[in-house]
Amino acid sequence: MPEPDDLPGLPFDDDRLREECGVFGVVGLGDAANFVALGLHALQHRGQEAGGIVTHDPVAGFNSARRFGYVRDNFTSASVMETLPGAIGIGHVRYSTTGTKGHTAIRDVQPFFGEFAMGGCALAHNGNITNALSLRRELIERGSIFQSSSDSECIIHLMARSIQRTIPERMKDALRRVEGAFSIVAMTRTKLIGVRDALGVRPLMLGRLGDGWVLASETCALDIIGARFEREVAPGEMVVISEGRVESYRPFEPRSPRFCIFEHVYFSRPDSTLGGRSVYETRHAIGAELAREAPCDADLVCPVPDSGTPAAIGYAQASGVPYGMGIVRNQYVGRTFIEPTEHIRNMGVRLKLNINRALVAGKRVVLVDDSVVRGTTSRKIKEMILDAGAAEVHFRIASPPTAWPCFYGVDTPQREKLLAATMSEDEMRGHLGVDSLRFLSLDGLYRAVGEAGGRDPAAPRYCDACFSGDYPVAPSDMIAGGFVTKAAAE
Repeated sequence: MPEPDDLPGLPFDDDRLREECGVFGVVGLGDAANFVALGLHALQHRGQEAGGIVTHDPVAGFNSARRFGYVRDNFTSASVMETLPGAIGIGHVRYSTTGTKGHTAIRDVQPFFGEFAMGGCALAHNGNITNALSLRRELIERGSIFQSSSDSECIIHLMARSIQRTIPERMKDALRRVEGAFSIVAMTRTKLIGVRDALGVRPLMLGRLGDGWVLASETCALDIIGARFEREVAPGEMVVISEGRVESYRPFEPRSPRFCIFEHVYFSRPDSTLGGRSVYETRHAIGAELAREAPCDADLVCPVPDSGTPAAIGYAQASGVPYGMGIVRNQYVGRTFIEPTEHIRNMGVRLKLNINRALVAGKRVVLVDDSVVRGTTSRKIKEMILDAGAAEVHFRIASPPTAWPCFYGVDTPQREKLLAATMSEDEMRGHLGVDSLRFLSLDGLYRAVGEAGGRDPAAPRYCDACFSGDYPVAPSDMIAGGFVTKAAAE
């Protein structure tokens, strides 16, 4: 999964897919901001550029704090947390997929806030609105004044133009015009609101702590505050929580869910559960499936830490090849570790990963990683393994080739920059300079997540567009900009 130290500016960071953000909210708990900060800390892997918290207190009203960097560095001091009183609050951690990339402006940091005739509303969004550009143009032409470059702000402006009488009804009205993927946590003075798009592409969990209620992107964020997991917010569902009650609504036309399968592979923390399945156990099963599909005559199975670890364990156990930590990760490389001079940039991945020479020397090594994007990091790791004396290097990738960009909340390079979009598997093997390279098949991935028959091409249960090119929602803005989908090309 994306690690907290993987920040823009480090030389190996452009070879990972990144989730856009994580969301968290509580209601009915004193000192809500402290619970929100803890929840965001558990979700830090979903966004490390910036974070924000909004709370409401009957005396102080709405209060917000937005900061760049880690939660641990910004939302632990009493001087900040004392400015966020109240028993209701929401928060957001961000890695930009829309708006300004790599140079986040404070105006783009969520939650966003709007003051309406019936009161204020703060909103935090995980996902991506695929018709945001056309909506933005329309809203600006009608007089809206945008304060950020984020697609999420469109929702606030659509709510402002709604004629509905309550904030939940205005939110329903606004979201019916939105295309793409969204899991949203919002709040009014007294209500906590959670909503997922009809396809349920991004996760959203409902939990309970004493008399209070919690919404979070992942179950690991419930665990950190001691909340009990109740259920997932269903695809196409809106929950409105106030006065200790949870009311459920279905504002969208029903559709067959298409949850993001890459959440199982990479994005979510291994100690979370998705769809009733342990993420760790799923990744372990992915490794076992990969061992069956792509065996290798080798001496050592080694993960590319940390995201490849559960799959590597599964691969080793299923193949009978010993498992070992041939690569050790430095947990303390941060954005400001050292001035990124050209010499340091050229050191690349060595700042973060080191080879366990005593373990790999003379060995035929199988490296298990979650994905290959551009291939730059994979090539450097291969060179490091060989420099440490390995006899052979074999790559086994715990997902199918990533050949198509994601438009639903993942920062993906342009298609021509994806290695699998321009090369065959054998060409990629030659490009990376490894002795062998094999990817998990799409059917194998589906089997690992519980679909015994593999992927049903007529009705796939997951969004797998990054592998298959099968987009469940047409990326309108991107098509208007010249992007050609696989369906259109065929």
